[in-house]
Amino acid sequence: MAVTTLRGIDAVRSALGTHLGYSDWLEITQDRVDIFADATGDHQWIHVDIDKAKNGPFGAPIAHGYLTLSLSNMFLPQIVEVLDVSMGINYGADSVRFPAPVVVGTRIRAGAELIAVTDITNGVQTTIRITIETDGGAKPNCVIDSLSRWMI
Repeated sequence: MAVTTLRGIDAVRSALGTHLGYSDWLEITQDRVDIFADATGDHQWIHVDIDKAKNGPFGAPIAHGYLTLSLSNMFLPQIVEVLDVSMGINYGADSVRFPAPVVVGTRIRAGAELIAVTDITNGVQTTIRITIETDGGAKPNCVIDSLSRWMI
């Protein structure tokens, strides 16, 4: 995938309302889910008990919602880079939703759209809507209105 490059604050402002592109596809493996479970202490059976999950509501283990959310930090730099600024700061999220589960063994990717740009002291704050989707899925898996600050 090609990275969208924005050079400076004016380029960020000019990109308002545009779709910035897509990340590469990533297969969600049971190993990744298990490592996340160990890191967070969330060992709920729908994530880590393969046999029980096969008979559960999704027919297989699913990734933690917060694992899916955290992958946005890997996907976003594959989609957009902002150059000619002194720094970029992750400022948080206005909203996070998990409309559909990520089944282990499926591939996911993110798309990003710049939906808001607000002037702040010495820079701009952006809202980038990151939509994580499963290959062939009917609904998105995670929708994040991610806030970033780009400083001059």
